[in-house]
Parts: sequence; structure tokens; C-alpha cells
Amino acid sequence: ALEAVRAACPAVRISVDTYHSEVVRRTFETVGPFMVNDISAGEADAAMLPLAGRLGLPYVAMNMRGTPADMQERTDYPEGVVEAVCRYFSAFAERADAAGVREWILDPGFGFAKTVEQNWELARNLQVFKRFNRPVLVGVSRKSMLCRPLGIPPEEALPATSALHLGLLERGADLLRVHDVEEAVRTIKVYRMLA
Repeated sequence: ALEAVRAACPAVRISVDTYHSEVVRRTFETVGPFMVNDISAGEADAAMLPLAGRLGLPYVAMNMRGTPADMQERTDYPEGVVEAVCRYFSAFAERADAAGVREWILDPGFGFAKTVEQNWELARNLQVFKRFNRPVLVGVSRKSMLCRPLGIPPEEALPATSALHLGLLERGADLLRVHDVEEAVRTIKVYRMLA
């Protein structure tokens, strides 16, 4: 089935969400090249970045403190969340380079070890991440940064998500991680018509 998908859609990349190098190794042996999406940016498994580098895999590195179980207790950023995330990716760039990871994507980690207010601070200042000369991926679809201030459940957040997507594209986002693909494609088309 995978070969049929690749034949029909050769430009479509397969992305695997994992922070385990063993999953990356086995997936590569099974399907060949793909994109690694690691919420720990290589911190959960010391073998991850060297393996991704050896295999020449594109890599999505996300900013997160701690683990999903304890991350919301780690939202103290004395220097400010934007500066902290920039410092994090400066260090990550060095680690990636040392491991031979040449193609990587920056994900500021909306919702991961950040308060609602900190998420909005990141959103307002997204353009600062362009200094890394890497594609910037944002994952804000149906997140609490929208739902809490608006007093709505996630299933009612599509209009707000589309509005935020447009704003983030204007501030330098290159990739959107979404739940509602068709609507996101339309938002991107509108953004391009405005450009």
C-alpha cells in the first residue's frame, strides 16, 4: 500500500512522530526515507540525532521542557519565552550540526511547557525565528491558547484556528500542523492571494 501511495504522490513526504531512535531505524528499514517529527528535539533519546544524521533524514525539532506528563509545571521563563526558545534553538542548531542533521525544521512548541499567555507571546513574535534560516512549523489547531480565552471547546475552534493560521503565515510560518486539512489549504490560498 505504501508503494502505491508513493507512486501516486511522489512529492508527499511521510512523517513519523517519535522520540525513539529504534522506531526511526525500523521505519527506515521498512519504508526508506521519511521525515522524523520529534517533540523532544533529540533530548529523550541520545541516539536520535546521530541516527537521523547518518540516515540523512529531515527532522522536525520541537521546543518542549520536560515530558508531556510534567511539562505544564515547567513554564517559568525568567528571560521571557521568546528569548528562551531562541536560545534553545541556537543550542539545538549546534547539536544538529554535530550529529550531521542538515535538513531540520523549527517548531516553537505551542502548548508544550507554555502558558496561554506565553503561547500568544510566541505567536506575536514568530518572525524572530526566521533568523535560524530554517522552515518554521506551527501547531496551533484547536489548542487551549484559542479555546480558553474564547470560552469554546476544541470542536468549535475551527474559525479561530483559521484566523490564527493566517496571522502566523503573515509572521513567517512555513508549515501548518492541522486537524482540518481542507480548511487549512483554503487559508493558505487566501494568504497567497494577499501576498
